[in-house]
Amino acid sequence: MGPPGAGKGTQAPRLSEHLSAPHVSTGDMLRAEVAASSNLGLKAKTFMDAGDLVPDDVMIGMIVARLQADDASDGIILDGFPRTVAQAVALDEALYNSGGSIDLAVSIDVDRDVLINRLAGRATCKNCKTPYHLTFSPPATAGECDKCDGELDQREDDQPEAVKNRLKVFDKQTAPVLDYYRGRKKLLSIDGAASPDEVFTSLVNAISS
Repeated sequence: MGPPGAGKGTQAPRLSEHLSAPHVSTGDMLRAEVAASSNLGLKAKTFMDAGDLVPDDVMIGMIVARLQADDASDGIILDGFPRTVAQAVALDEALYNSGGSIDLAVSIDVDRDVLINRLAGRATCKNCKTPYHLTFSPPATAGECDKCDGELDQREDDQPEAVKNRLKVFDKQTAPVLDYYRGRKKLLSIDGAASPDEVFTSLVNAISS
């Protein structure tokens, strides 16, 4: 867990490999639905482009279905869910009904100014999906992927106004989820301001302890 730009999408795949557990990113799932122009994607796109949260009923249904997949039987790493207390409660209920539970909720904490700088410069290759940052890790040729020469793209919700709105939405709707897990003694917080490798080391050490 953590605000937009905290590094969830960077650390979750690495943790997935380290723990041999599937990485389930609701953001990736939703963007795939948008790209496919599915009914779910069309419904979600308006909210996503504005930096707003997709409605709880849509998210809960998508995650409950994913939990029923064969590869989820031994546990998964959730990235981007739950983002509201209602989603957290629904997740607990779904897991309880299947004999499972949340082991740990990890919050990656980063200063707001750092978050805004991170988000505003993010770009991804349209072709091979290689991530870049226009300030911190730019491509050799502006607008062009180093690996496949594909065109780079910046997400609509990474534009400055959308970023500010996303952070406001996080404070209002997602920050209370941290209190939800804190009250259940399942919340672990780590500093996400360091380099990705340093954050990953802190993450693994914290989980192991």
